[in-house]
Amino acid sequence: MSALTAAGDLRRLVVRDLRRELRLLDGLIVSTVVPVMIMVVFVYVFGGAISTGSSGLAYIDFVVPSVLLMSGGYGAALTAATIAEDLNGGMIDRFRTLPIAGWVVPAGHIVASVIRNVASAVIALAAALLLGFRPSATPAEWALTLAVVTGYVLAVASLSAVWGLLVRSTQAAGAFSFVVLFLPYLSDGFVPAETMPEVLQGFAEGQPITPITETLRALLLGLPMGSSGAVAAAWMGGAVVLSLPIAALLFRRRTAS
Repeated sequence: MSALTAAGDLRRLVVRDLRRELRLLDGLIVSTVVPVMIMVVFVYVFGGAISTGSSGLAYIDFVVPSVLLMSGGYGAALTAATIAEDLNGGMIDRFRTLPIAGWVVPAGHIVASVIRNVASAVIALAAALLLGFRPSATPAEWALTLAVVTGYVLAVASLSAVWGLLVRSTQAAGAFSFVVLFLPYLSDGFVPAETMPEVLQGFAEGQPITPITETLRALLLGLPMGSSGAVAAAWMGGAVVLSLPIAALLFRRRTAS
């Protein structure tokens, strides 16, 4: 199969996934309403009660980067459930009768998830701007911000695809979204790691969400980045590089005759 043919198949599967999401009410809510609700809750409900520690930032400036990641990452984690639905609902059997490469199917889910959930992060950013967030990023830093958010969503969607191909039920596949939703709370995203109990500080400082969040803060607010950019790129790049071939292999095994 030529690369051009595979690209055409991939495009059609991406369009299929995006259209399906637009027809589902819960998908629209996750993509449009949830990011705004998360931003409002953290800025208005929690913002006045949480100190940003030694950073000296207003809470809205401190929390926006993490909310962007949460808004895009939660939806990307649902990729596992959509893949499981196709596997258990008979759609994959229909795909197997068509002359398409096996890797195109999970890749289509991942690409559609990236498009959909980067848009969710943009909606969350628009809500933050309406609530008073005033970043100082240059055009180049805005481009890098988009690249970081896209990289994070791609990494989560890729890992999610692997999980969706490992488990046997849609319910088990959906459990991955709770992990992705909970992980930012144990990072430097919503409260400074220095304010956490000592037993949690090491985990918060060593897990991937913290350097990714710090990178976004540096880009959006003109803060020193230090080594966080390189560490964030390593985490996200490693997740994608490892997950994509594993997802392709698992898909071939799950759909083998």
